[in-house]
Amino acid sequence: MLEVRLSPRERMVLNAIIELYISTGEPVASQAVARAFSNREGLSSATVRNVMATLGDSGFLEQPHTSAGRVPTAAAFRTYVEQITRSGRVAAGAEPATPPVELSQAKRDQIEDSFTGVGSTHEYLERTSHVLALLSQGLGVALACSTSGQILEHIHFSRLGSGKVLAVLVTQSGAVQDRALMLGRELSAVELETAAHYLNENFRGWQIERIRAEVARRIEAEQEVYRQLLASIEELCSHGALASPEPTHAIFVDGISNLIAAEHDRDRLRQMLLALEAKQRLVELLNAYVDGRQQEVRVIVGLDDASAAMQDLVLIGAPARMGGANVGTVAVIAPTRIQYQEMIQAVSYIARLSERILETPNT
Repeated sequence: MLEVRLSPRERMVLNAIIELYISTGEPVASQAVARAFSNREGLSSATVRNVMATLGDSGFLEQPHTSAGRVPTAAAFRTYVEQITRSGRVAAGAEPATPPVELSQAKRDQIEDSFTGVGSTHEYLERTSHVLALLSQGLGVALACSTSGQILEHIHFSRLGSGKVLAVLVTQSGAVQDRALMLGRELSAVELETAAHYLNENFRGWQIERIRAEVARRIEAEQEVYRQLLASIEELCSHGALASPEPTHAIFVDGISNLIAAEHDRDRLRQMLLALEAKQRLVELLNAYVDGRQQEVRVIVGLDDASAAMQDLVLIGAPARMGGANVGTVAVIAPTRIQYQEMIQAVSYIARLSERILETPNT
């Protein structure tokens, strides 16, 4: 789609329509826009109608019913979001939208209070999905990044029962992953302790994938010397102690009921929930749109590329970091008539909060 350049007047009217629609949820009439600019010359109801007609022809407004009201399209919301995310600056010659709004101190205090007691990456991501769902009245999502490229800090094994072992893997970024392993033979408590000690002593600070390759190499090169010891480690590793988490990911979702309350078309609601209920699709969605190597918030308006049923939803997401390493993704999926400035600020704030929450373990 070719980029349409808006005049300052067109941009001002479009911003007013979007903000009125976000506030009321109803189609916006020219009289309502004219009242919003009652103190400006040259913006009579007739002038506003002409500008709205032009915006409609350019694909920024649509008329859902035969009433005089108009609603913004996905293209309109994208234009609006672009202004917000340009650090308060807009295209040359254009009037700004509502000035950038920082989160109030009360809102920051509310967010920080919500994370009281959180001391691990798992807890942070789980709590984040709940907090974002409450703030946005949409879907709060937090995705843990794959541990395959992370660095081993510590691993521990303990017996759960016959042929079953619990592996607890801790990375240097603070991620903690528990796995129940079903083994082909019984390993004693001494063997498990020895295997954990060997991995921690020899491979702390190593990349996870590199450890697996090195264990295999040492088994072959030093089989006679460490035959029994390394056989135990091989058994644990081959059953998933250091396995890549793919294709499963730790993902936390909260707020489906918010979307149900906001959607009135039952058939479209059913399709939308089918698109969202598969957590693997949410994983793919976050991985596709949010780059863990970048720090800024990403806003995607209209998710119809992922599913036609999600065309009226917006994704606002950002990577969460600790010590320079990516620990996951936090995001909101909500109807397009969301309070963009506040939610962009909230997602950004919560993503940055991970550094402070996770840098020091709870005592």
